[in-house]
Amino acid sequence: MEISEALSLIRAIPDFPSPGILFQDITPLLANPDAMRSVISALAKFDSSADIVAGVEARGFILGSALALHRSSGFVPIRKKGKLPAEVFSQSYGLEYGHDVIEIHRDAFSSARNVLLVDDVLATGGTLEASLRLIEEAGAVVSSIVVLLEITSLGGRTKIVKSYPNIAIHALVVA
Repeated sequence: MEISEALSLIRAIPDFPSPGILFQDITPLLANPDAMRSVISALAKFDSSADIVAGVEARGFILGSALALHRSSGFVPIRKKGKLPAEVFSQSYGLEYGHDVIEIHRDAFSSARNVLLVDDVLATGGTLEASLRLIEEAGAVVSSIVVLLEITSLGGRTKIVKSYPNIAIHALVVA
């Protein structure tokens, strides 16, 4: 399947999870194995230097773990508060419709490693910026960020580049 056809399966859902938010639903894309294969192959082309993949809960888990498998590398989950069983680093952040806390295991990276950070959408940049801080705190270095979709009007890239100017950000769709 061509990447453009795969990406056309993403559907916009207005006013979810709250009024004024245009949610980008990737579940039709995920349900189609040819589309998923096309997307993972396209994401894998962005960064070959990383030796481990980290993904942000929840849709970043799906894309990140598939990408890690495609690359034959490990996967580190970045989870919502209270979901990881061992000692964690925590980071609060703002999103376009509220605030939340994410965590990573303190021993997520056994030694300093180059990390490919994956999420589904770059919107305001809060989640990814918090993830970058967690990965740093856990002793690793992010080589780049890959996302399926970037919503430029929300300014997330600008926010991240201001704090992390040397980290490349790649998106399959820029809207």
